[in-house]
Order: sequence, then C-alpha cells, then structure tokens
Amino acid sequence: MRRLIAAFLMAALVSTSSTLAQDAPPAAAPQLTMDQAKTVMAKVVDGFIRPGYRRFAASSATLTDSMLHLCSSPSEDELNAARHAFETAALDWGQIEIVRVGPVIDEARFERILFYPDRKGTGLRQVQALLAKPDDIVTTPDGLSTKSVAMQGLGALEFLLYGTDAETLSTQPNGFRCRYALAVAGNMQRVATELARLWDEPDGVQNDWKNPGRESASFYDAGEAITELLGILVHAAETVRDQRIETFYKGENGKTFPRQALFWRSDLTFPMLAANLKGIRMLLDTSDIEELLKPDQQPIVASIDADLDALLHVVSTVNPEVEIAVAQPEQRQKLDALLQTSRDLILRLNDKLGGGLGLGAGFSFSDGD
Repeated sequence: MRRLIAAFLMAALVSTSSTLAQDAPPAAAPQLTMDQAKTVMAKVVDGFIRPGYRRFAASSATLTDSMLHLCSSPSEDELNAARHAFETAALDWGQIEIVRVGPVIDEARFERILFYPDRKGTGLRQVQALLAKPDDIVTTPDGLSTKSVAMQGLGALEFLLYGTDAETLSTQPNGFRCRYALAVAGNMQRVATELARLWDEPDGVQNDWKNPGRESASFYDAGEAITELLGILVHAAETVRDQRIETFYKGENGKTFPRQALFWRSDLTFPMLAANLKGIRMLLDTSDIEELLKPDQQPIVASIDADLDALLHVVSTVNPEVEIAVAQPEQRQKLDALLQTSRDLILRLNDKLGGGLGLGAGFSFSDGD
C-alpha cells in the first residue's frame, strides 16, 4: 500500500523533492526584534484576518438574502440559489476558520458559526426534533441565539437545505423549516458582522496584535506574537488531519464513518478541506514569515508550500461523495495520501519552521508547551 501511495503522490510532489532536500535542521535562530514582529503581525491582521472576516460577513449576508427569497417565493431555482449561497459562505468561513484565537472564541462565536465535530450527533437530533415539533422561538435570530449552539450555524443550515425533506423548501411559502433556516442565516450573519467590526476597530484587537509589548493586551513581546502566528498555522494543519479527514477515515486498516464527515450531504467535505488548506497558504504567504528566518533556512517555507500544493492537488481528485471515497480502493489511496502528507505538513510547520524561528527541539503546540 505504501508503494501505491508513493506512486500516486509522485505527480503531485514533483516540485517537492528539491525543496525537501533544502530543508535545514533547526539551528540558532536570529533574535526577533519588535519591529520585525510588528511588521509581520500587521500583514497578518490587514492582509489576512480582516479581509477574511469581511468576506465571510458579505457572503453570509448574501446567504440571508437568498434564504429570504426562498421563503417568500419558493421554487426549485430559489432553492438552488440558496444552496449556492450556502456553499460560498461555507467556503469563505473555511479559509478564515483557521484563526481559532481572538474574538471568535469569545461568547461561543466559533461554535455558533460551526458546531463541529459533533460525534454524538447532538446538532442533528436537536434540529430534527425542532422539525418534528416546531417552536417559533427559533424563527428569529434573537430567539435562536438563546438556544443550543448545535441548533445554530452552518451545520444546522446544511441539514435544513440538503437533509431529509429539504425539497419542501421549494414548494411551501414561509414554512417553519424555511423560517428556521432564515433565522440561522441571519444569526450567523450577525456574528460574522460582529467579528468583522471587532477586528476593524482601530483601538481594538487589531491594535493589540499589531503592537506587541507591554501596552498590548494580547502579546507581551515579539516572541509571543510570532508564537501565536505559528500556533495558528500548526493548529490549522492539525485540524485538517484530525477533523477534516480522521473523523470519517482512520487509514487503510481502520473503520470508516462517512456520515461523520463535515457537510457530507452537500458534497462539500473536500471543498471545505481545500478551503482550510488555502487559508493556511494565504496566511503563510501574506505574513512573509520566511523573512524572519536566516537565508539558509528560508527554503523551509517553500517546502511547506510544496506540501500544500500536493494536498490541494490530491483533494481536487477525490470523489466528492464521501461514501464513494471511503469505499473504492483507488479513492482510499488518495485519502491515505492526504493523511500522510498532512502529517508531514504538521511536522514541517511545528519542527522545521518552529525551530527556524527559535523554538527548541521537541516544542509542540499540540501539547500546549
């Protein structure tokens, strides 16, 4: 099997071999200066985080509008338009989702946008219970926001748009299911808009991130700021492996759980994985973090980019239906390749890049060190 995986990856990894050879072992890193940290963090905030939340706020507003049209004038075309708007909003979230720090973790904002993984099926049971016994309190954003986070966000909305009896949305004007879905979209839009506003406030979190030091509420010094950035990258790569793949596929000899995959009903499982990978690449490239490395260690970033290229190539070739992807041998080889390369990506970010930035051998964000 390992030979099959290696053969499959050959085309995707053709540009990787030269960069792997150039990976330098962790060596004494240059001392980070405050000016360097401020420059990098300004690029992170202004080039990635703020545009990412603005983009998601805009697509979630479009989603709310699409749901409003669907409820008031149901038709097959309006349902398709709402599903397209859902896809756009979900993938926009997939890119900025990798930032699991800052205001998004306050007031359960992250979970209100996406409650996942949900291994016990809490969200599905709660949504199905509401559909079986409607409660109009969830048909307004204010009312819905008082309920369980599992009944809110993209996960709930995916079932409403694609799950059992979703076709009724195209025929029933202002039915409970549609009004509930509209409230989910509106509540999510409100959270997204709030996140964009919080990051846009000049004297708020963006100022703390751009100006590490004693006056910052986020980072005491340059090292803390760059460690946060690296932590975002490492944790994002771990999420790709742990939550986007291993929730439904454990490896060639493991059991498969296709219906535990994120967004399996809408065939967005692998597009969401790709969105996460694109977010990692965008953050890596936008931050210019390689400028903090010594010249002989800067190829580390090129090798990380090569891993991302390989992963994105493989993801683009996987069957979008998860049940098919885990059942067919040639598809499973691709999933094995994703697992193998995602592990390489984590190690390269954590050990190689972390070492080049001055984090000692054995440092692990996973362990909370």
